[in-house]
Amino acid sequence: MHRIRIMTDSTSDLPDSFVQEHHIAVIPLYVNFNDRVFRDGVDLNPEQLYQTVAETDVFPKTSSPSPSDFLARFTPAIEAGDDILFIGISSRLSSTIQNARIAASEFEDHRIEVIDSLNLSAGIGILVMKAVMLLQEESLSLSQLADRIRTLVPKVRTYFAVDTLEYLHRGGRCSAMENLVGSMLRIRPILEVVEGQIIVNRKVRGKREKLMNEMLELFRHDHPYIVASPVVVNQSMCAEDAQKLSQQILDLMPEATITLTQAGCVICSHCGPKTFSIVFLRP
Repeated sequence: MHRIRIMTDSTSDLPDSFVQEHHIAVIPLYVNFNDRVFRDGVDLNPEQLYQTVAETDVFPKTSSPSPSDFLARFTPAIEAGDDILFIGISSRLSSTIQNARIAASEFEDHRIEVIDSLNLSAGIGILVMKAVMLLQEESLSLSQLADRIRTLVPKVRTYFAVDTLEYLHRGGRCSAMENLVGSMLRIRPILEVVEGQIIVNRKVRGKREKLMNEMLELFRHDHPYIVASPVVVNQSMCAEDAQKLSQQILDLMPEATITLTQAGCVICSHCGPKTFSIVFLRP
Protein backbone atom coordinates (compact mmCIF):
# COMPACT_ATOMS: atom_id res chain seq x y z
CA MET A 1 0.00 0.00 0.00
CA HIS A 2 1.37 3.40 -1.00
CA ARG A 3 2.00 6.16 1.51
CA ILE A 4 -0.79 8.76 1.41
CA ARG A 5 0.16 12.39 0.90
CA ILE A 6 -2.48 14.87 2.05
CA MET A 7 -2.82 18.05 0.05
CA THR A 8 -5.13 21.04 0.35
CA ASP A 9 -5.42 24.57 -0.95
CA SER A 10 -4.42 27.79 0.76
CA THR A 11 -7.98 28.67 1.78
CA SER A 12 -7.92 25.85 4.36
CA ASP A 13 -6.24 28.29 6.79
CA LEU A 14 -4.34 25.57 8.65
CA PRO A 15 -1.76 26.56 11.28
CA ASP A 16 1.78 26.56 9.85
CA SER A 17 2.93 24.28 12.66
CA PHE A 18 0.33 21.66 11.72
CA VAL A 19 1.20 21.87 8.02
CA GLN A 20 4.89 21.38 8.73
CA GLU A 21 4.49 18.63 11.33
CA HIS A 22 2.25 16.50 9.11
CA HIS A 23 3.88 17.38 5.77
CA ILE A 24 0.69 18.80 4.29
CA ALA A 25 1.18 20.17 0.79
CA VAL A 26 -0.65 23.50 0.41
CA ILE A 27 -1.44 24.66 -3.12
CA PRO A 28 -1.94 28.44 -3.19
CA LEU A 29 -4.80 30.32 -4.77
CA TYR A 30 -4.05 33.72 -6.26
CA VAL A 31 -4.75 37.24 -5.06
CA ASN A 32 -4.81 39.95 -7.75
CA PHE A 33 -4.38 43.70 -7.35
CA ASN A 34 -5.01 44.99 -10.87
CA ASP A 35 -1.98 43.70 -12.82
CA ARG A 36 -0.11 42.36 -9.79
CA VAL A 37 -0.62 38.69 -8.97
CA PHE A 38 0.36 37.09 -5.66
CA ARG A 39 0.28 33.54 -4.38
CA ASP A 40 -1.79 33.33 -1.19
CA GLY A 41 0.52 32.78 1.78
CA VAL A 42 3.64 32.70 -0.39
CA ASP A 43 4.05 36.19 -1.87
CA LEU A 44 1.49 37.97 0.29
CA ASN A 45 0.24 37.81 3.88
CA PRO A 46 -2.95 39.36 5.35
CA GLU A 47 -1.15 42.34 6.89
CA GLN A 48 0.34 43.23 3.50
CA LEU A 49 -3.03 42.74 1.82
CA TYR A 50 -4.83 45.14 4.15
CA GLN A 51 -1.98 47.64 3.89
CA THR A 52 -2.22 47.58 0.09
CA VAL A 53 -5.98 48.19 0.25
CA ALA A 54 -5.46 51.12 2.65
CA GLU A 55 -2.74 52.68 0.49
CA THR A 56 -4.33 52.21 -2.93
CA ASP A 57 -8.09 51.83 -2.30
CA VAL A 58 -7.88 48.89 -4.71
CA PHE A 59 -9.69 45.82 -3.45
CA PRO A 60 -8.25 42.41 -4.34
CA LYS A 61 -9.74 39.77 -6.57
CA THR A 62 -8.96 36.09 -6.25
CA SER A 63 -8.49 33.20 -8.67
CA SER A 64 -7.94 29.46 -8.55
CA PRO A 65 -4.83 27.40 -9.20
CA SER A 66 -4.75 26.18 -12.79
CA PRO A 67 -4.64 22.50 -13.81
CA SER A 68 -0.94 23.00 -14.56
CA ASP A 69 -0.41 24.28 -10.99
CA PHE A 70 -1.90 21.04 -9.72
CA LEU A 71 0.13 18.94 -12.13
CA ALA A 72 3.29 20.59 -10.83
CA ARG A 73 2.44 19.47 -7.29
CA PHE A 74 0.86 16.10 -8.08
CA THR A 75 3.58 14.78 -10.40
CA PRO A 76 6.54 14.67 -7.94
CA ALA A 77 4.40 12.98 -5.28
CA ILE A 78 3.11 10.32 -7.68
CA GLU A 79 6.62 9.73 -9.06
CA ALA A 80 7.86 9.28 -5.48
CA GLY A 81 5.31 6.49 -5.04
CA ASP A 82 2.76 8.39 -2.96
CA ASP A 83 -1.00 8.39 -3.32
CA ILE A 84 -2.69 11.78 -2.95
CA LEU A 85 -5.74 12.92 -1.03
CA PHE A 86 -6.62 16.50 -2.02
CA ILE A 87 -9.28 18.42 -0.06
CA GLY A 88 -10.23 21.80 -1.50
CA ILE A 89 -12.59 24.76 -1.37
CA SER A 90 -16.23 24.30 -2.32
CA SER A 91 -16.85 23.77 -6.02
CA ARG A 92 -19.78 26.18 -5.68
CA LEU A 93 -17.41 28.99 -4.71
CA SER A 94 -14.35 28.33 -6.84
CA SER A 95 -13.07 26.35 -9.85
CA THR A 96 -10.26 24.90 -7.69
CA ILE A 97 -11.87 21.45 -7.39
CA GLN A 98 -12.62 21.32 -11.12
CA ASN A 99 -9.00 22.15 -11.96
CA ALA A 100 -7.69 19.59 -9.45
CA ARG A 101 -9.85 16.92 -11.08
CA ILE A 102 -8.58 17.85 -14.54
CA ALA A 103 -5.01 17.41 -13.31
CA ALA A 104 -5.82 14.18 -11.45
CA SER A 105 -7.25 12.67 -14.65
CA GLU A 106 -3.73 12.71 -16.13
CA PHE A 107 -2.66 9.93 -13.75
CA GLU A 108 -3.67 6.31 -13.45
CA ASP A 109 -6.87 5.52 -11.58
CA HIS A 110 -6.92 5.21 -7.80
CA ARG A 111 -3.75 7.26 -7.18
CA ILE A 112 -5.42 10.63 -6.53
CA GLU A 113 -8.67 11.30 -4.69
CA VAL A 114 -10.10 14.83 -4.97
CA ILE A 115 -12.60 15.75 -2.26
CA ASP A 116 -14.96 18.69 -2.60
CA SER A 117 -15.19 20.05 0.95
CA LEU A 118 -18.35 22.05 0.11
CA ASN A 119 -16.79 24.50 2.53
CA LEU A 120 -14.08 27.11 2.90
CA SER A 121 -11.42 28.31 5.32
CA ALA A 122 -11.29 26.30 8.55
CA GLY A 123 -14.20 24.22 7.25
CA ILE A 124 -11.67 22.67 4.87
CA GLY A 125 -8.97 22.67 7.53
CA ILE A 126 -11.04 20.62 9.95
CA LEU A 127 -11.43 17.90 7.30
CA VAL A 128 -7.66 17.88 6.76
CA MET A 129 -7.15 17.54 10.51
CA LYS A 130 -9.55 14.59 10.63
CA ALA A 131 -7.76 12.93 7.71
CA VAL A 132 -4.48 13.18 9.61
CA MET A 133 -6.13 11.77 12.76
CA LEU A 134 -7.63 8.84 10.86
CA LEU A 135 -4.28 7.93 9.31
CA GLN A 136 -2.67 8.01 12.74
CA GLU A 137 -5.36 5.79 14.25
CA GLU A 138 -5.94 3.26 11.46
CA SER A 139 -4.24 1.64 8.50
CA LEU A 140 -6.35 2.89 5.60
CA SER A 141 -6.05 2.74 1.85
CA LEU A 142 -6.53 5.92 -0.14
CA SER A 143 -10.06 4.98 -1.16
CA GLN A 144 -10.99 4.06 2.41
CA LEU A 145 -9.66 7.36 3.73
CA ALA A 146 -11.46 9.32 1.01
CA ASP A 147 -14.74 7.54 1.79
CA ARG A 148 -14.40 8.38 5.48
CA ILE A 149 -13.71 12.05 4.81
CA ARG A 150 -16.60 12.32 2.35
CA THR A 151 -18.98 11.09 5.06
CA LEU A 152 -17.78 14.01 7.23
CA VAL A 153 -18.33 16.72 4.62
CA PRO A 154 -22.04 17.31 5.44
CA LYS A 155 -21.29 17.22 9.17
CA VAL A 156 -19.05 20.31 9.17
CA ARG A 157 -20.64 23.47 10.58
CA THR A 158 -19.02 26.79 9.66
CA TYR A 159 -20.23 30.12 11.03
CA PHE A 160 -18.35 33.35 10.51
CA ALA A 161 -19.01 36.90 11.60
CA VAL A 162 -18.05 39.83 9.39
CA ASP A 163 -17.28 43.25 10.87
CA THR A 164 -17.64 45.30 7.68
CA LEU A 165 -19.70 44.78 4.54
CA GLU A 166 -17.23 46.67 2.35
CA TYR A 167 -15.18 43.63 1.30
CA LEU A 168 -18.31 41.57 0.59
CA HIS A 169 -19.66 44.47 -1.48
CA ARG A 170 -16.45 44.95 -3.47
CA GLY A 171 -16.37 41.19 -4.09
CA GLY A 172 -19.91 41.21 -5.45
CA ARG A 173 -21.52 39.36 -2.54
CA CYS A 174 -23.72 42.23 -1.37
CA SER A 175 -25.21 45.21 -3.17
CA ALA A 176 -24.17 48.85 -2.84
CA MET A 177 -27.46 49.60 -1.04
CA GLU A 178 -26.96 46.74 1.41
CA ASN A 179 -23.45 48.01 2.07
CA LEU A 180 -24.65 51.60 2.62
CA VAL A 181 -27.56 50.69 4.88
CA GLY A 182 -25.50 48.13 6.76
CA SER A 183 -22.72 50.63 7.37
CA MET A 184 -25.13 53.33 8.55
CA LEU A 185 -26.90 50.99 10.95
CA ARG A 186 -23.74 49.09 11.97
CA ILE A 187 -25.21 45.80 10.83
CA ARG A 188 -22.78 42.92 10.97
CA PRO A 189 -23.88 39.64 9.39
CA ILE A 190 -23.23 36.14 10.67
CA LEU A 191 -22.75 33.93 7.64
CA GLU A 192 -23.05 30.17 7.38
CA VAL A 193 -21.86 27.65 4.82
CA VAL A 194 -24.75 25.47 3.66
CA GLU A 195 -24.32 22.84 0.93
CA GLY A 196 -21.22 24.57 -0.34
CA GLN A 197 -22.67 28.07 -0.53
CA ILE A 198 -22.54 31.08 1.79
CA ILE A 199 -25.85 32.27 3.23
CA VAL A 200 -26.78 34.86 5.83
CA ASN A 201 -27.71 33.17 9.11
CA ARG A 202 -28.60 36.39 10.92
CA LYS A 203 -27.91 40.12 10.90
CA VAL A 204 -26.65 41.64 14.12
CA ARG A 205 -27.11 45.33 14.80
CA GLY A 206 -25.10 47.08 17.47
CA LYS A 207 -21.79 46.68 19.23
CA ARG A 208 -19.22 44.05 18.36
CA GLU A 209 -19.73 42.40 21.76
CA LYS A 210 -23.27 41.54 20.66
CA LEU A 211 -21.87 39.91 17.53
CA MET A 212 -19.61 37.69 19.62
CA ASN A 213 -22.50 36.78 21.91
CA GLU A 214 -24.63 35.77 18.94
CA MET A 215 -21.82 33.55 17.61
CA LEU A 216 -21.50 31.90 21.00
CA GLU A 217 -25.26 31.35 21.06
CA LEU A 218 -25.04 29.44 17.78
CA PHE A 219 -22.40 27.20 19.33
CA ARG A 220 -24.48 26.80 22.49
CA HIS A 221 -27.49 25.74 20.42
CA ASP A 222 -25.46 22.99 18.71
CA HIS A 223 -23.47 22.10 21.82
CA PRO A 224 -25.26 18.80 22.64
CA TYR A 225 -24.43 17.52 19.14
CA ILE A 226 -20.86 18.72 18.71
CA VAL A 227 -17.86 16.43 18.34
CA ALA A 228 -15.37 17.79 20.89
CA SER A 229 -12.25 17.38 18.80
CA PRO A 230 -11.35 19.47 16.99
CA VAL A 231 -13.16 22.79 17.28
CA VAL A 232 -11.57 25.56 15.23
CA VAL A 233 -11.71 29.30 15.88
CA ASN A 234 -10.40 31.27 12.90
CA GLN A 235 -9.73 35.01 12.81
CA SER A 236 -8.53 37.87 10.65
CA MET A 237 -6.75 40.61 12.59
CA CYS A 238 -8.72 40.06 15.80
CA ALA A 239 -6.63 37.58 17.79
CA GLU A 240 -7.88 38.87 21.16
CA ASP A 241 -11.50 38.27 20.17
CA ALA A 242 -10.61 34.74 19.03
CA GLN A 243 -8.90 34.03 22.36
CA LYS A 244 -11.91 35.30 24.27
CA LEU A 245 -14.32 33.26 22.16
CA SER A 246 -12.16 30.16 22.63
CA GLN A 247 -12.31 30.54 26.39
CA GLN A 248 -16.08 30.95 26.30
CA ILE A 249 -16.34 27.76 24.24
CA LEU A 250 -14.19 25.92 26.77
CA ASP A 251 -16.43 27.18 29.57
CA LEU A 252 -19.35 25.55 27.76
CA MET A 253 -17.45 22.46 26.65
CA PRO A 254 -14.36 21.81 28.78
CA GLU A 255 -13.56 18.61 26.88
CA ALA A 256 -13.19 20.48 23.58
CA THR A 257 -9.85 20.62 21.80
CA ILE A 258 -9.66 24.07 20.24
CA THR A 259 -7.35 25.03 17.41
CA LEU A 260 -6.78 28.73 16.79
CA THR A 261 -6.07 29.65 13.17
CA GLN A 262 -5.56 32.79 11.09
CA ALA A 263 -7.40 33.50 7.87
CA GLY A 264 -5.27 33.59 4.74
CA CYS A 265 -5.28 36.21 2.02
CA VAL A 266 -8.09 34.75 -0.10
CA ILE A 267 -10.51 34.64 2.83
CA CYS A 268 -9.37 38.12 3.93
CA SER A 269 -9.99 39.41 0.39
CA HIS A 270 -13.67 38.52 0.63
CA CYS A 271 -14.44 39.03 4.33
CA GLY A 272 -12.13 41.81 5.49
CA PRO A 273 -10.47 42.51 8.84
CA LYS A 274 -11.95 41.58 12.22
CA THR A 275 -13.74 38.56 10.80
CA PHE A 276 -13.89 35.49 13.03
CA SER A 277 -15.42 32.06 12.70
CA ILE A 278 -16.33 28.91 14.61
CA VAL A 279 -16.03 25.54 12.87
CA PHE A 280 -16.95 22.17 14.32
CA LEU A 281 -18.28 18.73 13.46
CA ARG A 282 -21.64 17.21 14.28
CA PRO A 283 -21.92 13.41 14.65
